[in-house]
Amino acid sequence: MPEVEIRKFVGFREEVHHEGGPRADIPLVRAAVMAVVSNPFAGRYVQDIAHWMSALEPLSLEMSNRLIKVLGGDSSIVESYGKGSIIGTAGEIEHGALWHAPGGYGMRQALGGTKAIVPSAKKVGPPGTRLDLPLAHINAAYVRSHFDTMEIGLTDAPKSDEICYILGMGTGSRIHNRAKGLAVTDIIGEDGLR
Repeated sequence: MPEVEIRKFVGFREEVHHEGGPRADIPLVRAAVMAVVSNPFAGRYVQDIAHWMSALEPLSLEMSNRLIKVLGGDSSIVESYGKGSIIGTAGEIEHGALWHAPGGYGMRQALGGTKAIVPSAKKVGPPGTRLDLPLAHINAAYVRSHFDTMEIGLTDAPKSDEICYILGMGTGSRIHNRAKGLAVTDIIGEDGLR
């Protein structure tokens, strides 16, 4: 099994105080951590790639812990999460799909066993490619107030033989949420949906 060769980690953090409406008493904080890694399958078609997911699990846990630090170090403030990947042009979309299970694994472990599915996005592109990283509530997928995105990208990554694996977290709902639906206070949290 190939080892995960990391070129660099990058952290992103933004605080949203308002979106043109009233100023929030508590700003929404969204953050992401990206790992730029070598793609061991770049430039060729490899049938058996699923084994690499287990090699990505330690990376995901490390990124999750880094991400919680970017948010201030307290995992209890995290209300939303998401994951994604940007694959360099010598790779394929399936190489990014290998992040689905390990990406969720690391965040669930770091956050103490969340219930909801971790939303995901992936695309193939050259350095500078931007990804709209989806975010959703950590325990109930139907909480509309937490459907959100964070745009992520780097000018120098991914190189053609690299993958950018990304994890993101947020501290609350969209600042001016008025879309109604299931409220955080009404979450049952048994099945990850409601």
